[in-house]
This record gives sequence, structure tokens and C-alpha cells, in this order.
Amino acid sequence: MGRTVALDPGEKRIGVSISDTSGMMAFPRPSLDAGRDWLSDLVRMSEEEVFDRILVGRPLGLAGNETASTASAREFLEVIVEHFPHCEVLWVDERLTTVSASRQLSAAGKTQKSQRGLIDSAAATVLLQSWLDANR
Repeated sequence: MGRTVALDPGEKRIGVSISDTSGMMAFPRPSLDAGRDWLSDLVRMSEEEVFDRILVGRPLGLAGNETASTASAREFLEVIVEHFPHCEVLWVDERLTTVSASRQLSAAGKTQKSQRGLIDSAAATVLLQSWLDANR
């Protein structure tokens, strides 16, 4: 099994996390700036840290319903599928990943203000680690 990357798309930043080669652990990477050329940055990352599976966070309401963010995430997913045809792309429920990531960062002593630059990739890491644990 190759490495898996998880992406948590947002309006300002795209959280990024990647698995180790054994598929056991998720590690955060710097988030991508959604307002810039994030796709080129992701392609460059794919050349440096080869992966063959991409998880894209699917924002849903607590009841499992689609939200205003779901349509934007669907467009993001379509771009990923188009530009990474060699990868398996999965759309994964991301409910509560940001809440969980924020709790973990708070427990590590990070204030809400200091979490801003970390929270997106921390949420992607929660998403990826949960997926890895469920798919061993």
C-alpha cells in the first residue's frame, strides 16, 4: 500500500496530512493557501512525497445533511480527481474533525489564536488517522 494524503478544503486554507509508508500514522503538513495556486503546491508535494490515495474531507451537518460548504468541497474534489488520475480519490465524512483537532491543540497548550495556522492541517490529520485506523 502506498501513502495516503488527506485534504481538508476550506475557504482560506486547505489542511494537509500524509501517512507514513506503512499506513499506520498520519502526519500534518503545512496547509495550502486556498487563495493562491494551491494546486501547483499540491502537485509539487506529490512529486516530493509520493502518494497514491487522496482523501478529501466532505463537510456535512451533524445530522449527515449537506451544507453550503458541501458544494464547494464537491468542486474541490472534482479538481483533485481531474489532476491526480493516478490516485484513488475518496470523499470522506469530516464531521467533528476540526472540533477534535482544536481540543487536541488546546490540550497541547495552544491558544485559539495560535491555532489559526495549525487547525486545518490538524483537522486533516484527525481525518486521515481515523481513516487509517478504520481501514487496517
